[in-house]
Amino acid sequence: MFVTAAYAQQSTTTEGAEAHDAPAAGEVHTETGVAHEGEHGSGVFPPFDSTHFASQLLWLAITFGLFYLVMSKVIIPRIGGILEKRHDRIAQDLDQASRLKGEADAAIASYEQELANAKAKGHSIADAAREEVKSKANADRTAVEAELTKKITAAEARIAEIKSKALADVGAIAEETATAVVKQLIGGNVTKTEIAAAVKASAGN
Repeated sequence: MFVTAAYAQQSTTTEGAEAHDAPAAGEVHTETGVAHEGEHGSGVFPPFDSTHFASQLLWLAITFGLFYLVMSKVIIPRIGGILEKRHDRIAQDLDQASRLKGEADAAIASYEQELANAKAKGHSIADAAREEVKSKANADRTAVEAELTKKITAAEARIAEIKSKALADVGAIAEETATAVVKQLIGGNVTKTEIAAAVKASAGN
């Protein structure tokens, strides 16, 4: 009888322990998050469990709404601002490039105009210098020719004078020679007038 009472007490204690350790049917294990076999003991992964679709759709809507708010209030305005700044910067760069191109074209046109003016001025200066040199050369040639003509005239006059003097000397020498020859040949005296007439007549022949 004592043994039977002890066995009954041990059985009661063991059942109480098993009842305490075993989880209730339908409870979810805290570590795995999977419901124990019990009322819904199907073993389906919770995201694919149809009983959780409502909560999943709710969280999806909440997440999408938050994402949409973040995109519309933060990200899209920032991207729009960046794009607008880049657009303004590109427009400024294009305007500056156009302005610089216009300045370069104007500078090239001014350079070409100045070059053309310099060439024209150089041609005019060369023509003027050539005309000046030509005029000076003509003037110098005229002066030289006049000086040469003057010198030639003076030389010719000098030559004529020397020739006249030489002829006069020759006439006197001829007269003296003729007088001496006549004296030697005929032994007479002849007048100077006769000798001069004879010399002149001989020179004229």
